[in-house]
Amino acid sequence: MHIRLKYGEEGLDLEFPETSNFVGVLYPQEAEVLPVPEDAVQQSLLKPIESESLKELGRNKTDAVIVISDITRPVPNALLLPIIIQHLEAAGIPSAKITILIATGIHRPNEGKELERLVGKEIAYSYRIINHFSKNQDDMVLVGHIGNGVPALVNKHYLAADLKILTGFIEPHMWAGFSGGRKSILPGISSVKTLEFMHGPEMVAHPQTRYGVLEGNPFHEAGLDIMEQAGADFIVNVTLDTSKKITGVFAGHPVKAHLEGVEFLSRHCVRTLDKPLDFVVTTNAGAPLDCNLYQTAKGISGVAGATREGGVILIATECLEGFGSEEYRAVFEHATTPQAFIEKLMKKEFFLPDQWCAQETYQVMLKKEIWVHTQGIDSDTLKRFHFKPVNKINEAIVELLDRFGPDARWAIVPDGPLLILKVD
Repeated sequence: MHIRLKYGEEGLDLEFPETSNFVGVLYPQEAEVLPVPEDAVQQSLLKPIESESLKELGRNKTDAVIVISDITRPVPNALLLPIIIQHLEAAGIPSAKITILIATGIHRPNEGKELERLVGKEIAYSYRIINHFSKNQDDMVLVGHIGNGVPALVNKHYLAADLKILTGFIEPHMWAGFSGGRKSILPGISSVKTLEFMHGPEMVAHPQTRYGVLEGNPFHEAGLDIMEQAGADFIVNVTLDTSKKITGVFAGHPVKAHLEGVEFLSRHCVRTLDKPLDFVVTTNAGAPLDCNLYQTAKGISGVAGATREGGVILIATECLEGFGSEEYRAVFEHATTPQAFIEKLMKKEFFLPDQWCAQETYQVMLKKEIWVHTQGIDSDTLKRFHFKPVNKINEAIVELLDRFGPDARWAIVPDGPLLILKVD
């Protein structure tokens, strides 16, 4: 049989045998693509969910900030922004008083040609655009506290605006349950000092901090707390199919519109199996998400819950940016073994930015093997940090079938973390 995996921009062809207990090639149940997404966005701003229209909210406001996701997220900013700006300017807010704030979290800034791709060339040179720098404490303002007295520090440019708008897209998320909504603020435009709590070892290890879970999820609840303290007037969130085309627009009340989007998406992105898998072949959803090993924790975690103890997760992830940062590369130096790494984290023998995704990865590796096909990280480095490098996926599948036997229970997930696998 033949399929194409999501891998980088081009994809990756895969040929494989169909064995007796092959569960199948598992895809999200695609929602219908909106035929004219521009019209859907227009209508969502005129008749939003549990909110006045954006134009009405903008009346008598002196300025506005629009928070957007960075280049690692496939949000259709170039489609959304002109329409949002049109409504703000119609409300009387001049273009010079509209700021676009890029919610980089702890990621690098988006500048130059990359910025043009992110927002569109016309907007890139016509509006004030600011990258969030989580380590620049001069840009942070204390809005309150979350958790057990953790300071909630948020970008000052956001807080200074008279009208606050959050944009983004809703997808399964390995800690927040689902992305979108409140996540634009935390971690999007919060201080690294606040993120140390949000991505701390206890948070990442919490049993409710996982894909598809909102109720009782401390990551989600902290996000709601900081959004209430920092303020948010309006959101514009979208859902996308596996080709990154818009399937839904959810605009309006920052909490209620997001929950409506989550409910819509949940009908399409969760697959429940009756038994766990011996091994699974998956991806990190292709570009832009499979840009580095840091992001690849998402694809690993997305299928971990449906892979049996002692099983194998084989992931194809391009990782042209390698680990993602020198800081993330440094985290792995502490991983003499997966068990030792987790023990050091829980004892707080060290704290390094980005350690949270390594923790997620090694928590999985404690019980399952992780095999990696990539062109961005060399085989010796992968072996050193306890991954098994895979040169050819076709041959790796044959090896796995030899290992687990002809009756092995296995599946292929071509779209990676766009599908949540669970076991009933």
